[in-house]
Amino acid sequence: MASGHIAQCLGGILASRAGATVAVSGDLRLNGAQLVDGVRSLAAGLLERGVRPGDVVAVVGFNSIEYMELLLAIPYIGAIVAPLNYRWSFEEAAQALELVRPSAFIFDGAYSSWALRLMESQSFSSICLYITIGDPVNTGQVVSVDHVKRSCRGTAEMEPVSAPRDVALICFTSGTTGQPKGVAISHTSLIIQSLAKIAVVGYGEDDVYLHTAPLCHIGGISSCLATLMAGGCHVLIPKFDAKSAIKAIQEHRVTCFITVPAIMADLLSYSRKDKLSGCGSVTKILNGGGGLSDELINGASHLFFNAAIFSAYGMTEACSSLTFMRINNPELQEAKNQLSKQSEGVCVGKPSPPVEIRIDRDESNSSSSQMGKILTRGLHTMVGYWGNNTADTPESVKNGWLDTGDTGWIDRTGKLWLMGRQKGRIKSGGENVYPEEVELVLSQHSGVATAVVFGVPDSRLGEKIVACLSIRDDWRWVDATAEHQGEGNEVSAHILQEYCRIKNLSRFKVPRLYHHWSRPFPVTTTGKIKREELKAKVLACMQPHSSL
Repeated sequence: MASGHIAQCLGGILASRAGATVAVSGDLRLNGAQLVDGVRSLAAGLLERGVRPGDVVAVVGFNSIEYMELLLAIPYIGAIVAPLNYRWSFEEAAQALELVRPSAFIFDGAYSSWALRLMESQSFSSICLYITIGDPVNTGQVVSVDHVKRSCRGTAEMEPVSAPRDVALICFTSGTTGQPKGVAISHTSLIIQSLAKIAVVGYGEDDVYLHTAPLCHIGGISSCLATLMAGGCHVLIPKFDAKSAIKAIQEHRVTCFITVPAIMADLLSYSRKDKLSGCGSVTKILNGGGGLSDELINGASHLFFNAAIFSAYGMTEACSSLTFMRINNPELQEAKNQLSKQSEGVCVGKPSPPVEIRIDRDESNSSSSQMGKILTRGLHTMVGYWGNNTADTPESVKNGWLDTGDTGWIDRTGKLWLMGRQKGRIKSGGENVYPEEVELVLSQHSGVATAVVFGVPDSRLGEKIVACLSIRDDWRWVDATAEHQGEGNEVSAHILQEYCRIKNLSRFKVPRLYHHWSRPFPVTTTGKIKREELKAKVLACMQPHSSL
């Protein structure tokens, strides 16, 4: 191969970590030789069952050693791995599957119902192979990952191959309408990102990395690959909860993990309830998905008193992190929030060495303004958005420069300052939420005349989703302090939350706060609602009882 391949990390693991433990999940422990053999056997088995270079293989499930092996085994044979968000409804997953038309669908036991519905549907004839992580469901059409490994005839002669245009991964993110968009990411981008994380955060073969982030998100995938390339040990829990994470940190002497603000808030809350004095084994934490508040930085620096805490700014289309910034100093054993917040925005640090960033200044701004669109260029950027069995270059890429969708400026020292999003995208709990999608669901309720959705700052989630609603004339708004009268024409926060779930809106997209708006909405001369003006007015008058 002329270009790099993410599976090339297996050679290093075999050379230096063959006898050392490199993966732990529950009672299962694998050394380097076992992990490498598992990946290569799985790759050979997939090839024998008809998976070919350029094929897309969809995967859904909780974190596991098998999932990690799949992230390497599928690209090993030149196929493209497409992880599905396990928090999606089936309907949302079906939209993603229609986009990528996979030849194989791999799932764990929690998603057996998805597999059965796909088999029964006439819309997914492209799927010829169903594989389960764990025991197969009660159907002859499904084989297990373990069976695929054991049935292969040999792996010694196999060399990694690449898909057309070097695509290794399709990672899903929501488009402006909330529909899944498949971001095609190359082997080269993933390697560049891994090397950046190794250089900045300092991952090495002595590290024990806890998988707090799901392997369906670019943050979880990129940090997993960085640890694989560094030769560290992986500790996998199915999905994050504070109790399991703290137990794993203590039991396995975990040295590093990644967070979003919601994960850090939950770890600190649990540690206070359990009266933990501290976790001294942790030496490095990387936070993404929104900045940590001063309160969370202080708490984290006391609980993980030996840890260097880094903050990263990035996006799926740029293969995770663009800039990094150290936000505490463990030698002083007290937090110093260096994530500077001024009226000119939030400082998110400097780009990693391979990343180029520039500001495309808005010509309507004054000539003295340094602010503009944040653009990035380099080997880290996506191949394109997936569609029609190929990756198309999007409108957001011009002359090689990718428009991040964010606004900011660069100071004299080269640090990037983030002002906000060009559009109303909400970042809540590490997930992207687009107001238009939520508004569409809410407005389908018979009692809702107009719905406007936006995010407000929240120390745990980064942003909390708020719905501002006008109600139809023959309907009654019932807030948390009033009693339902049992009549049909009533609307409340609880009723709308249940309605969102019935309409298969993912839980993280369902608004947490609801505000009844009884006046005319502020609008522009063309009739568009002034979202930011409305947001300011709602924040000024919102009462605690509107919270669920």
